[in-house]
Amino acid sequence: MQHYYAVIMAGGGGTRLWPLSRQSQPKQSIPLLGDETLFQIAVRRLQPLFMPERILVVTSAAYRDLLHRQAPEVPLANFVVEPAPRGTAPALGLAAVTLRQRDPQAVMACLTADHFIADEARFRDVLAAAHDLALQDHLVTLGIAPTYAATGFGYIQRGSALGAVHGFNAYRAERFKEKPGRAESEAMLADGLHSWNSGMFVWRAERLLQEFAEQMESFRGQLDQIAAEPERLPEIWEGVVNTTIDYGVMEGATQVAVIPAADLGWNDVGSWESLFEVLPADGAGNVVVGAELLEIATQNTLIHNSNPNRKLIAALGVHDLVVVDTGDILLICPRERSQEVKDFVTALKARADGKAFL
Repeated sequence: MQHYYAVIMAGGGGTRLWPLSRQSQPKQSIPLLGDETLFQIAVRRLQPLFMPERILVVTSAAYRDLLHRQAPEVPLANFVVEPAPRGTAPALGLAAVTLRQRDPQAVMACLTADHFIADEARFRDVLAAAHDLALQDHLVTLGIAPTYAATGFGYIQRGSALGAVHGFNAYRAERFKEKPGRAESEAMLADGLHSWNSGMFVWRAERLLQEFAEQMESFRGQLDQIAAEPERLPEIWEGVVNTTIDYGVMEGATQVAVIPAADLGWNDVGSWESLFEVLPADGAGNVVVGAELLEIATQNTLIHNSNPNRKLIAALGVHDLVVVDTGDILLICPRERSQEVKDFVTALKARADGKAFL
């Protein structure tokens, strides 16, 4: 697999994890789950399948040095900097032209910096299987076995079988469905033919560029300009379309394959509620990070502390809360409304003093 590269997308903001996730310290760069940051975990779990010199990171100029300090083993030259965020399709297109110039035979594993994966060895195994499928010119997506009728995820419908690859069954992907309604998501969960769209893909770099030529012709032309005149990247990037790889390529592509990757222990880690699914809880269902909890009759509550002056948190008779202490901000909200935390970011943008808390 000497032509296999990992591309980690690490440019997101993570507003649903405010106030810990900020503009200057986005969620992938914070120790959300323990001692390591999500980005450090994403880099570490790729080894030994990918050594650091074959790991690329797509991020913004604001985060490049921050992330490089967290993973100095990844060469600085492997950080692909977007002049401005334009969605996952342009980000992966920029990575593809960068890789093609380095290695015309490059195969890309397109991954994210903010997912939790419990079984890291199995994850590397499924990436190895996807590599072999990509060599057959498939656009490969990794599906996650759905555990409930989620309306916030995309779904992939499996079609005919392509056979087993390294012990994983592969299928043709019949269609992508982004964030279905409740009734449709329940039907897709029941039929057993659908996987959640993990947002992780594997393909040859040249194959992706071919899809851009067919489906996003103008953008492919811009990528060719960037490859020929890299010094013009900021200027050209201003005119680049803002779209996801799902809408821009996958929904209209042919020869798409899906590997349903069961038993990875995958979680999107997109909100405070998601931490209840990936961190250990005490006997009362409480999850505590960064502090000691002294509790009486307290249940199903998350305590996340990064305030160095706060060592002990006492909770009496509360339940189903999210409590986050960052030192300058204390967040308290019901678990059932934790997805709405992002609304504070919107509210602070309208305040004269809000920038200090973003």
